[in-house]
Amino acid sequence: MPNIRFLLSHPTHFISLGFGSGLAKVAPGTFGTLVGLPLFWLISSYPITMQLLVIAIMFAIGIYFCAFTGKAIGVADHGSIVWDEIVAIMLVLTFTPYQWKWWLVAFLLFRLFDIWKPYPIRQSEVKFKNGFGVMFDDLLAAVYAIICLQCFIWIVSHV
Repeated sequence: MPNIRFLLSHPTHFISLGFGSGLAKVAPGTFGTLVGLPLFWLISSYPITMQLLVIAIMFAIGIYFCAFTGKAIGVADHGSIVWDEIVAIMLVLTFTPYQWKWWLVAFLLFRLFDIWKPYPIRQSEVKFKNGFGVMFDDLLAAVYAIICLQCFIWIVSHV
């Protein structure tokens, strides 16, 4: 398990491990997802195209960061690597109304799909390796969360 020394040994590890949130002994992915909330808040006033551009850049950078840190740990998708959760929840929040109740629903839906890994998420984990694989399965979980969230929003607005 990576420790504080590992976290601080390289800037890439610091980012990949979610600024330390990935060092949580229990549910590091959940703690990493929580880090994504204030990070999204920082870009929430940008137009949606700019938000998506920032998230796309974070995704692309994440491919390298997660591969680098995974190689250093010796496990490509180690649980302490949470940059993928951070980027994915930011994508979900891009399509979430700016209200705390909807952010809670978005958070819970994303965690559900990230943990459950319905088809084709689990299969993508097997097929894609290294940094891209780490990032891609969370992207798919985000897509599931966005679809469900949009369905909930539609239902609430039509009841």
